[in-house]
Amino acid sequence: MVQAHTVKATVLDAPALSRAWRRIAHEVIERQPQLDRLVLVGIVTRGVPLAARLALQLQELEGMAVPIVPLDVRAYRDDLPRTSVRPPDIPPELIQGRPILLVDDVLYHGRTIRAALDAVMAVGRPSAIQLAVLVDRGHRELPIRPDYVGKNVPTAGQEWIEVHLDEVDGEDAVRILERKAA
Repeated sequence: MVQAHTVKATVLDAPALSRAWRRIAHEVIERQPQLDRLVLVGIVTRGVPLAARLALQLQELEGMAVPIVPLDVRAYRDDLPRTSVRPPDIPPELIQGRPILLVDDVLYHGRTIRAALDAVMAVGRPSAIQLAVLVDRGHRELPIRPDYVGKNVPTAGQEWIEVHLDEVDGEDAVRILERKAA
């Protein structure tokens, strides 16, 4: 049975999303002492285009190219059936001894980020790991806190966040959805 839902609110339209992500780029520049060694790790699916946008902004603002690595964390999730876990296909020299910035669209329970940490550590030992998310919706089950947040959006249990990015969905928007009463 398919759950019906309604759009409760649009919390970021395209211009607001762009402003929030540009602000994060400025914050990264201010707070990242090794910007020339930074590697952006975009969590598949929407973390990858967000990482690309961040890299483009850093290139425009600071004139340096920051590498982007896509990371699929499904094999490292503790809430999905276990598959054979092998290190991600990331060159170790992009991880070992370098600062890493994990990039994702929504932070909720923290399980995706925990899986991303495990995956990165399977490749090598970074000098530091930070986290940038477009939306932090709360309800954490693990002690994970983002370093950079586009927007904090407290949600209720029957609500969820829907992120659309132009590169994946053909539009930029963040909405709160709510399950309809049956």
